[in-house]
Amino acid sequence: MTPPAKTLPAKPRLVLASASPRRLALLAQIGVGPDRVCAADLDETPGKAELPREHARRLAREKAEAVAKLEAGALVLAADTVVACGRRILPKAETEAQARACLALLSGRGHRVYTAVVLLRPDGKLAERVSDTRVAFKRLSPAEIDAYIEHGEWHGKAGGYAIQGHAAAFVRLLTGSYTGVVGLPLFETAALLTGAGFPLR
Repeated sequence: MTPPAKTLPAKPRLVLASASPRRLALLAQIGVGPDRVCAADLDETPGKAELPREHARRLAREKAEAVAKLEAGALVLAADTVVACGRRILPKAETEAQARACLALLSGRGHRVYTAVVLLRPDGKLAERVSDTRVAFKRLSPAEIDAYIEHGEWHGKAGGYAIQGHAAAFVRLLTGSYTGVVGLPLFETAALLTGAGFPLR
């Protein structure tokens, strides 16, 4: 008699709590396609005396919790990236003046990029990882800053730059997670997903 075929457990529904096309592309790199993308609208102002790593962790958790309220029964994946010089949290540049100030500060010196990743399960259990990457820029000339500002890819980026774009030419040293600097550290993300029983293709 032929034994009954084993039924595989249903793959949990995955929601990405981010509107970032970079995070969506990075997930695709490891064979993951979320069932839905749902960005959380939060105030991202750092708390008084809040350190950069804790700021990234708090925002990633808050994004996951906000989206989980709208997406019952789903795994919710959220992330937040913070660029810091020492204890100073650099803004996600919204104006040319902010971007110029960030680039002037980063010119010729090292900084850190923290990306917190949170996975919130339907039962309320939360798992998280934080990637901590050291990045050092070469000294930037006024002409290089002008040219970078003209490209416009700084808009909305933490620290006023996108490492996957023209700013790659500024980086003389990177120690840690390149994908974490882009916006989603894939090693940490894959570990969280597989730990929750979500298969990677």
